[in-house]
Amino acid sequence: MTTSTALLLADLTGVAVFAASGASAAVAKRLDLFGVAFVGFVAALGGGIFRDLVIDEVPPLAFADWRYAAVAAVAAAAVFWLHPQLVRLRTTVLVLDAAGLALFTVTGTLKALDAQVPPVGACLIGMLTAIGGGLGRDLLTGEIPVVLRREIYAVAALVGSIGVAALDAFGHADAAGLTVVAVGVFALRLVSLRRRWSAPVATMRPPRTGTRGPAPRPR
Repeated sequence: MTTSTALLLADLTGVAVFAASGASAAVAKRLDLFGVAFVGFVAALGGGIFRDLVIDEVPPLAFADWRYAAVAAVAAAAVFWLHPQLVRLRTTVLVLDAAGLALFTVTGTLKALDAQVPPVGACLIGMLTAIGGGLGRDLLTGEIPVVLRREIYAVAALVGSIGVAALDAFGHADAAGLTVVAVGVFALRLVSLRRRWSAPVATMRPPRTGTRGPAPRPR
């Protein structure tokens, strides 16, 4: 299997799991079939469209290659019709989202590096590719985007992007190394959810009020 084929398969797998994640969130909000498919499409392809526009690959693969839209539509429709069998939708959404985050982190960073983007920029593009679909999904379903909460989400994608860039710099960006990075991002996201890890949050302290001395005694 060539590198381009492996990258395509990883990209399409990420599209499928993010589409399923978006569709699961839409089903939980009781949207109709079109709404479920649309949220699944945005969740699956939003980050990739951003990536392709940034690296000047136009039209984006989501529009140029029918397989991307087809995989997103099939995955979203499957979740819509099979959702009664999907127990505990919230857990399903979180697991699928973590898988999509890991896969898109790897593929997004690799594509940026292949487009001759410097490592720092490639890491940022990889992170934004990974979180873009989840951001669109949460906005469409009326949730506060995960990336804006205290959870380890964008941080996990950034760590994975740095790992991919490091492997590429040392000439070890092969299937085994990239798989390790993807599994690491997936595990970090799930462990952080289970253990409730979070990024630091600013503490809002109430302003101090001045204290007055005892009132003078009446004479």
